[in-house]
Amino acid sequence: MQERIGIIVDQRERNAELVSGLENLGCDISFKTAPVGDYIISDRVCIERKTVSDFEGSIMNGRLFDQLERLKETYELPIVLLEGDRETFRLKRNVINGTVVAVYIDYGIPVLFSEGPANTAEIIATIAKREQGGKRREPSLKGAARAYTDNQFQEYMVGNLPGVGPMLAKSLLKHFGSVRAIANADIKELVKVEKIGKVRAQMIHNTLNHSYEHNPGLLVPDP
Repeated sequence: MQERIGIIVDQRERNAELVSGLENLGCDISFKTAPVGDYIISDRVCIERKTVSDFEGSIMNGRLFDQLERLKETYELPIVLLEGDRETFRLKRNVINGTVVAVYIDYGIPVLFSEGPANTAEIIATIAKREQGGKRREPSLKGAARAYTDNQFQEYMVGNLPGVGPMLAKSLLKHFGSVRAIANADIKELVKVEKIGKVRAQMIHNTLNHSYEHNPGLLVPDP
């Protein structure tokens, strides 16, 4: 009798078709709260699954690169699995391609592509069987909540501004010296920071200075 493979699935990742597919492929699923990643394959392999819309959204809000840093810090062999029709991206192709390349070149994390949940299940099961088969590499939760320093909190706050991310957050903080100084900067001052163009500067400025309203509309830069 073939030994079944164990996979820890983050409890927020309850895609019925995907989970059913994994079980049909010989995987035993346990749902737990995963501090990092979505599918824990072993003590060294962790998979971050993103649909096309998830991936695009994480690029626009800057959270993608914070997730990548945490994956890389926590697991030896992290993987990003991008699921869905890539023709449905709203961002330009060069932006998507550039991000996928950056994920690998800057973080050493491969990006695998899947057509949908059934295909995702096949890929995850294949990785799990390869990783666990005969090697006793059981899935292991890692990455407890971080104890942030003041600098890390500042980087996290600025990194979650639209179009920023961890690298630009550090550049902004190094240039201006504090979160307050960034918030007080005008567009002309913001564009002096490398890789902060006019459109991105307007997005940052609008977000930090827009009057809060109940159910506000999307913040977009002026034409």
